[in-house]
Amino acid sequence: MTDALQPPSLPVLVTGAAGKLGRDLVPSLVAMGWRLRLTDIAPFPDPLPPGCEFIAADLNDRDAIVNLAQGCASIVHLGGLVEYGTFETVLGPNLRGVYHVFEAALAHGLRVVYASSNHVIGFHERETVLDKESTYRPDSFYGLSKVFGEMVARFYWDRNGVESVSLRIGSCFPEPKQERMLATWLSRGDMARLVAHSVTAPSTGFAVVWGASNNAASWWRGDDRARIGWTPQDSADAYAGTFPPAGQGVADRFQGGGFCEVGYTRND
Repeated sequence: MTDALQPPSLPVLVTGAAGKLGRDLVPSLVAMGWRLRLTDIAPFPDPLPPGCEFIAADLNDRDAIVNLAQGCASIVHLGGLVEYGTFETVLGPNLRGVYHVFEAALAHGLRVVYASSNHVIGFHERETVLDKESTYRPDSFYGLSKVFGEMVARFYWDRNGVESVSLRIGSCFPEPKQERMLATWLSRGDMARLVAHSVTAPSTGFAVVWGASNNAASWWRGDDRARIGWTPQDSADAYAGTFPPAGQGVADRFQGGGFCEVGYTRND
C-alpha cells in the first residue's frame, strides 16, 4: 500500500541511485508517478524506469552536484560509502559529498532528504530507549560520518534556512533477517512512504525521523514524523520468535549490532 501523495511537479534528484537502497526505492517512487534524476559514480545497473534519467557524477565534484540539482524539486541524498569504514574511506563520499549536496540545495533553494543511519547512536546499549535528542554515540567511521551529515543539515538550516529531513534508517530489507531486526527493521514500503512524505511535506525545518517500521521491540521513540505526516504501516512483529535470542557479545549488547564489533578493544 502506498500513500496517494501528489507527485512533485519537477523531477527529484536521487544520489546513490545505483546502490542497494536506491535500486529498491526508485521503482516505488516511479510507481507513485514521480519523475527522477538519478546519479551515482557507478552506472545504474537496472533498466532505466520510465520518467527517469541517469547522469553519472562523483559526490567529490561540487560543480557536478550543484549542476545536477538545477531544475529539481528536492534532493534525496542516498549516496555515500556504506560499510564499517576507515576515516580515509568515508572522507570523500560521506563527508565532502554531503557538504556538496547541501551546497547544491542552498544554490537552488531545495530541501534535502538525507539518508542518515541508526549507526549515529550505535553504541547505546539495547536496554536504552532513545528519542531524537539522545546523545550521539556512533559505532563506526561510517556512523561518525552520518553524525557529520546531520550536523551539516542542522548548520545549513540555522544559517541559511535550508530544509531537511534526516532519516535514521534502521535495517531496510524485504523482511527481517536476524533477531536485531525485530527492533530495527524498515520495510521497503515504509521506506518509500517515508521518503515521499519527507519530500512533499509543506515544511520541515530541520527534522529527524527514525527510519523503522512499527516494531514493538523498537528502541526508538520521539521524532519529527508528525511534521511530515508519516506513520509506518508495516511491522516486524510477525517474525518474533523466529530467530535465536541475543547472545552476550558486543554485537548483541549494543544497538549498532555488528558495526560495534569492528576494532572494538575495550575489556569491559
